[in-house]
Amino acid sequence: MRIGPIETNVPVVLAPMAGITNTAFRRLCREYGGGLFVSEMITSRALVERTPETMRLIQHHPSEKPRSIQLYGVEPKTMAAAARILVEDDHADHIDLNFGCPVPKVTRKGGGAALPWKTTLFQQILEQTVAAAGDVPVTIKMRMGIDDDHLTYLDAAKIAEDAGVAAIGLHGRTAAQHYSGNAHWDAIATLKQAVTTVPVLGNGDIWSGADAKRMVDETGCDGVIVGRGCLGRPWLFADLEAAFGGNGQLVEPNLGYVADAFRRHGELLVEFFEDEGRGCRDIRKHVAWYFKGYAVGGEIRAKLAAVESLAHMDDLLGELDRDAPYPGPDAEGQRGRAGSPKRPALPDGWLNSRELDGVSMSDLTDTESGPSGG
Repeated sequence: MRIGPIETNVPVVLAPMAGITNTAFRRLCREYGGGLFVSEMITSRALVERTPETMRLIQHHPSEKPRSIQLYGVEPKTMAAAARILVEDDHADHIDLNFGCPVPKVTRKGGGAALPWKTTLFQQILEQTVAAAGDVPVTIKMRMGIDDDHLTYLDAAKIAEDAGVAAIGLHGRTAAQHYSGNAHWDAIATLKQAVTTVPVLGNGDIWSGADAKRMVDETGCDGVIVGRGCLGRPWLFADLEAAFGGNGQLVEPNLGYVADAFRRHGELLVEFFEDEGRGCRDIRKHVAWYFKGYAVGGEIRAKLAAVESLAHMDDLLGELDRDAPYPGPDAEGQRGRAGSPKRPALPDGWLNSRELDGVSMSDLTDTESGPSGG
């Protein structure tokens, strides 16, 4: 898969997920397979203001090549300024723009999946950001639209192509769907037919290497974007590499394999945070994902979800039956909360026009990132 000057051996992108796709998790996934591994969503205003936490989040380990960062914002000049910082300070080899996040605190300010509805604003953000990025490729990730009555993806793709983006990613859901129901792969196929100059990447309901290969076969898309499917399962990138290499055989890890991955993740988090306590607190949210379907009792799960140090983790993992076999379908399938459809939160009067009529830019302030890149 080629995106601008970047070529990957596997047509796979790790989706940005706030609080998840930090350096530690990206490094872990890279240890299993290839692709592009994108940072968690970075707020453009915070980057321009160079807040300490944001400057820490955009750092990459020396082993991470190429370096991909996702930007979020609603104001063209700020987005362009943020892209310029990433390029001039040599923080990124690829910039992705977020137009897919469905989280209310983002869409309420006109950001994420709400923004492509405003075509001129969307165009200005793309044109100015692409110009500021220069030779660094800029891609976008978006949803089908706000809801079934306000679809934007085909118009947005045409604007994006004309603005010079290097690839277009589509999550086959609307903002109203959030993560519920099934992703509409037919929309990805429609987009692929409409976009003729850059790669189209499909996203939604990829839980295995076989799912990814089937999406490409059914839609004709050039690659896939994987998000929730790799939660607690970084070896999914080995499955994906095998699937696209012609061998769709799943990794079927026993409990010892899972425990080792969990331990490695904890170790990398401690290194990332430079604080053992904070790293161990962060790994706690991954416990249910890693041990989904495995014969790990409630007591040990509860203790792992309160782990305090790597030594404490080692003691707890030592209590597991490392030879316990792969449990089959119980360990596979959906990860994370699907939720239910919900009416998107939008600025007042947002749907009255495709332009910013009656909407003040002062009301569209950048917010902190949501829990997912959408």
